Amino acid sequence: MSNSAHETGRTVTIRDVAAAAGVSIGTASKALNGVGRMREETRARVMAAAEELEFRPNPLAQGLLAGRTYTVGLVTCDSFGRFSIPVMLGAEDALGAGQVSVFMCDTRDDPIREHHYVERLLARRVEGIIVTGRRTEPRPSIGHDLPVPVVYAMTQSQDESDLSIIPDDEGGGALAARHLLATGRTRVGHVTGPRGFQAARRRAAGLTGVLSEAGLQVAGDVLHGEWSEEWGRQGADILLHAAPDVDAIFCGSDQIARGVAETLRERGRRVPEDVALVGFDNWEPMALGCRTPLTTVDMNLGEIGRAAAAHLLDAIAGEPTRSGVLTVPATLVLRESTRRG
Repeated sequence: MSNSAHETGRTVTIRDVAAAAGVSIGTASKALNGVGRMREETRARVMAAAEELEFRPNPLAQGLLAGRTYTVGLVTCDSFGRFSIPVMLGAEDALGAGQVSVFMCDTRDDPIREHHYVERLLARRVEGIIVTGRRTEPRPSIGHDLPVPVVYAMTQSQDESDLSIIPDDEGGGALAARHLLATGRTRVGHVTGPRGFQAARRRAAGLTGVLSEAGLQVAGDVLHGEWSEEWGRQGADILLHAAPDVDAIFCGSDQIARGVAETLRERGRRVPEDVALVGFDNWEPMALGCRTPLTTVDMNLGEIGRAAAAHLLDAIAGEPTRSGVLTVPATLVLRESTRRG
């Protein structure tokens, strides 16, 4: 491989080094710049490939990845930080704790404010921008003529040429359904957020798909409402009236689940003995404060942030960036609300 690159006069890139060493571009970047954890054998293999190919890294990218002070902008519309802060913490982990300054800008869902903040970040000479939010609905791109790479995390660009990293909502719904079936429940209800939210529709699709494979359907139909405890209380009453024999309820959020739990208790239904309960988000103040502590689906927001930062680092290093939508798998956090009787 080294001969062909030199014979054609083509500049050897980190992609060539990664291919020669049999590793990913991200692993090659970390090995060449002495960051990250990996087996010494892997690091040595990358270094040997780089020497053989006479690889000369881009000075700017080398400086950034070697741990010099650099900055990344985080543009968010999540005023409360419920989603953006875990994403940011995950990004900081990947970028190197203590080695990066993150400028966080809250747009408050105002396009003019967002444009202003992007201009301000560019004036500060940030090396890249992560755009995040509190919902995964496709949103307008912040622009394609920007001098720095951009990655979307926990939100999705309408432009397919951008890279967007979002949670696997449908997979999370499927996880919840398989768990409830494994505990012996067969009459599973679903109380979730507004039908207009992509997340609500996908979580419901994951649930109904698994139930359908088992020859079952949602008890009392899918109930859409607000992302709130109040709707959880109302939705539980509607569900108990439509399907009195319901033995499990999957909720589209932990807030909804907490409201559902209150109504179940008031109606004399024990959790989990009579009705198993699963939430979504793993928002610990809600999940742990619920009576009974709530089994819930974790979107792995930190991993979404880490993945976004890793792709941003590759782009800063001059590597071709991915495009389209990448999903990060969800995990199920087991607590007492689905305990077997």
